[in-house]
Amino acid sequence: MLLWEFFLLAFSAMLPLINPFGTALVFVGLVGPEPPKVYRSLARRIAINNVIFLAIIELVGSAILNFFGISLPIVQVSGGIVIAAIGWSLLNENDAHANVKNKQAEMEAQADAGVRDLEQKTFYPFTFPVTSGPGTLVVMLTLSAHASDPVLSKNVLGHLGIFLAVIVLSALVYVCYAYAPKITSSISESTAHGILRVVAFILLSIGVQIAWNGLSVLLTSVLKR
Repeated sequence: MLLWEFFLLAFSAMLPLINPFGTALVFVGLVGPEPPKVYRSLARRIAINNVIFLAIIELVGSAILNFFGISLPIVQVSGGIVIAAIGWSLLNENDAHANVKNKQAEMEAQADAGVRDLEQKTFYPFTFPVTSGPGTLVVMLTLSAHASDPVLSKNVLGHLGIFLAVIVLSALVYVCYAYAPKITSSISESTAHGILRVVAFILLSIGVQIAWNGLSVLLTSVLKR
C-alpha cells in the first residue's frame, strides 16, 4: 500500500508540471516538420533521459542541496518564481500560434544541421527544461524528503513508488512526443491556442503555490525567532 500511495502522490504531483500532452504542442514547434521516424527517435531519447535525470534528482538531490547549504524552502521559492514567470509570459503571449510558426521557420532555416542538431538537444533543452523544468525538480526534491524514513522497508517502498511514477510519466512523454504531429494536426488552431492558455494559467498557479509553500516556511522560521 505504501508503494502505491507514493506512486499516486508522485504521479498526481508531477503530471500537471510535465504535462505530456500540452508540452507536445511546444515540442512540435521546436522540432518542426520532420519525418515520423525522427519524432519517434527523439521521443525515445527524451523519455530515457527523463527517467535517468529524475531518478538522479530523486536519489541524490537532497544530498546535493545539503552539500551547497541550500534549504528546500529556498528551492521552492526560487523554482516557483521561475515557473510563475514562464506561465505569465505564455499567458500574455499575443499570438502563441505565430510564435510556434516562428520557431518552425528557424528550424527549417537550419535544415542542413538537421537530425544531428536535434539529437544534440535531446537533453537540453528538450528534456530539461522543456519536459522536466524547475517545478518538477522542486517536486522531486520534496517527494524524496517525504519518502525518506528511518525504517528501511518504508524508505525503499516510498522511493520505489516515486520512481515508478517517473517511469509511467516518461512513457506518456514518449507517446505524446512520438505522435506529436498527429496529435496537433487533429486539434484546430483555436483549440490549441486555448489549451496553451489554460496550461499557462495552471503553470502560473503552480509556480505561485510552490513559491508560497517555501515562503511560508521561511516566514514561520523568522517569526519564531
